Amino acid sequence: MGRAILIMFLAMSLIPAGDMAGKILTGQHGVSPVFVAWSRFALGLLVILPFVRAPALALLRDWRVWLRALLLAGGILSIQSALKTEPLANVFAAFFVGPILSYALSALWLREPVTWTRSALMLVGFLGVLLVVRPGLGGSPGLLLALLAGCFYGAFLTASRWLSHLGTPLALSFTQLAIAGLVLTPFGIANLPALDMQTAGLTLASAMGSMLGNLLLLVAYARAPATRLAPLVYFQLIAAAGLGWAVFGDLPDLWTWAGLSLVLGAGLVSALLRR
Repeated sequence: MGRAILIMFLAMSLIPAGDMAGKILTGQHGVSPVFVAWSRFALGLLVILPFVRAPALALLRDWRVWLRALLLAGGILSIQSALKTEPLANVFAAFFVGPILSYALSALWLREPVTWTRSALMLVGFLGVLLVVRPGLGGSPGLLLALLAGCFYGAFLTASRWLSHLGTPLALSFTQLAIAGLVLTPFGIANLPALDMQTAGLTLASAMGSMLGNLLLLVAYARAPATRLAPLVYFQLIAAAGLGWAVFGDLPDLWTWAGLSLVLGAGLVSALLRR
C-alpha cells in the first residue's frame, strides 16, 4: 500500500501539469480543446507503441476496453473545453465529483468493501476541496462541462480497477490511447493549429503529463482497491495549487492551506486503514 501511495502522488502531480499546459494552449494560444485532447492520445500512443506486445493488441477485441477508453476520451475532452473559459479552481471543484462517484461505483458495481469510517473520510476530503476552491457554481456551460468531465473520470477510475486483471498497466494504457485517439482523429485533424515552438512544446507537455500520469494510475490501481485509492485522487488539487503558485504567482491563503490539510490528512488516513 505504501508503494501505491507514492505512485499515486506522482500520477496525481503529472495529470494536472498536463491540464495546465492544455489550459495555456486553449486560453492563450486559441488552440481547439478537441485538438488538445486528440494530441494527448496520439503523442502518448507514439511514445509507448515500441514497447507494446501482442497480448495488448488482443485486448482490443474486448468491448469493455473500448468503453473504458471512451470514458477517458470524454473526460479529457470535457475538461479541456471547460478550462478554455473557466477558472482552474472552479473547474477542479466541479471535476472532483469524480472520486466520489468512483468510490460509490466501486462499492455498488465491484462490491469492494466500504466502511462508515472511510465514507466519512471521503466526505472530509471533499469538504477540504470546497475550502480550497470555494466555488460559486452558477451552472455556466463551462462548469457543467467540468462536472461532466468529473462523471466521466469517476467512471473511468472504477473501470480501471474493474479491468486491471486483463493486462499489464502498459497494455491497458495502450488500449486507452489507441481507441480514444482513433475516435478523435477526424476532429483533431480538422482543428490542427499553426504550430510554432511554444505551441508544440505545450502540446508535448500536455500529452506527456496525461499519458504518464494515467499509466502510473493504472500501476497503482493494480496494487490496491479503488475504494482505498479514490481519496488519493484529491492530491491533484495539491499539485494544482503548487502549479498555480509557480506559474501564475497565486500563493494559497489560510483557507486554502486548511483545505489542503484536510485533503491530505483524509486521503492518507483512508489509504492506510486496514478495513
